[in-house]
Amino acid sequence: MSLISVAELAAAIDDPNLRIADVRWSLAAPAAGRAAYASAHLPGAVFVDLETVLTAPVGPGRHPLPDPAAFAAALGALGIGRGHRVVAYDDAGGTVAARLWWMLDALGYAGAAVLDGGIDAWQAAGLPVTAEVPTFAAAEPVPTPEAGAAWPRTIDRVSLAARLGEVSLLDARARERYRGDVEPIDRIPGHIPTARSLPTAELLAGDGRFLARAALTARFEGMGVGALPPGETGAAGQVVVSCGSGVNACQLALGMRAAGLPDPLLYPGSYSDWTQSGMPIATGDAPGDPSIFRGSPRR
Repeated sequence: MSLISVAELAAAIDDPNLRIADVRWSLAAPAAGRAAYASAHLPGAVFVDLETVLTAPVGPGRHPLPDPAAFAAALGALGIGRGHRVVAYDDAGGTVAARLWWMLDALGYAGAAVLDGGIDAWQAAGLPVTAEVPTFAAAEPVPTPEAGAAWPRTIDRVSLAARLGEVSLLDARARERYRGDVEPIDRIPGHIPTARSLPTAELLAGDGRFLARAALTARFEGMGVGALPPGETGAAGQVVVSCGSGVNACQLALGMRAAGLPDPLLYPGSYSDWTQSGMPIATGDAPGDPSIFRGSPRR
């Protein structure tokens, strides 16, 4: 299960095997999430910091994926581990909580979900919040690949550059950043050539919850992303999701799962890695021509 409703979580709130993760974070104010957690959070929730638990100190892009074992150990120290049912939430339409869901899911951990609508939906339902910080014993870490193994379901910059025009590349950033009208943080405005704009907000209804499955499916189909042909199984290796730094792109992966579509590949470094490496960019509403941009360094 990729999404869980407020009603479903409320019914399970006393389950001793449930672990709730508050993953609030903002690009404009990175420390605001922890402050919001200290003020009020769901009962039993622990704070999972994007910058220290879900991100490596160094690596491609602004929020590189950490070593899987280090990630699992950090969660274990918070009391989240093997055998627990994990529900992550934020206050941003799942755009940050989906990072934790994606990381656990990519490691083959089936017990993770995102709270649909986040803390806003929880409070809108009249359910309680608290400032009390729970204390859990350290948990046995979730299973991870062998040391040195790459994260599953990912693609790096070199491989992506070689496949521009072959893969369906989706960009989760706001449309004005995609066009290059504004760029608040990365060094060059624009987008990766051939990427198509699918802002995270377009997967949500007016109340901040995900669109219904049929509407989600239609939204992705409108971007040229559909189900596998009859008789075929496996990940959708021809679909790649990206954003500014590999965080919000996980919300597109979550949306595809909720729509019943095959899993995409994640470009963890995303646009920050692409521009830091001097790769070519495109601007405007058009995706860009792969025959012009593919793989060559930006001049």
